[in-house]
Amino acid sequence: MIEREEILAYVKEKFDTEPDYPWFKYPSYAVLRHKGGGKWYGLIMNVPRIKLGLTGEGSAEILDLKCDPELNSLLRSEQGILPAYHMNKKHWITIVLNSSFNKEETYNLINLSYDLTK
Repeated sequence: MIEREEILAYVKEKFDTEPDYPWFKYPSYAVLRHKGGGKWYGLIMNVPRIKLGLTGEGSAEILDLKCDPELNSLLRSEQGILPAYHMNKKHWITIVLNSSFNKEETYNLINLSYDLTK
C-alpha cells in the first residue's frame, strides 16, 4: 500500500517534480510532468469505484502510469493493477493506491513511466 504523499515526495526527490493541478473542476487531480517539456508520466486521481469496476461505495485513489505493453499484460494479474483509467489501456496502467500492491514495485513503475515518456 502506498499513499499519495509518499508518491509526491518520491517524485520530488527523484525527478524534482512538483505536481501540477490543471483542472479547476478536479482540484485534487495531480499531473506528474517532466521538467522542461511538460510530458506526463503520471496522474493521481480520485475516481468512483464503480467506474473502475471495483466493488464498494465511494471513490478510489489511483495512479496512472505509462507501461511497456508486454509488462502491462503481466501486471494486470496483480492485485491492485487495473487497465488504465481514461488513458490508452495498452500503454498505461492504473494502480489502486489503497491496494496491497507493493510500494517498491510502485516506485519501479514510476521510474519506468518516467523513462518511457522522455
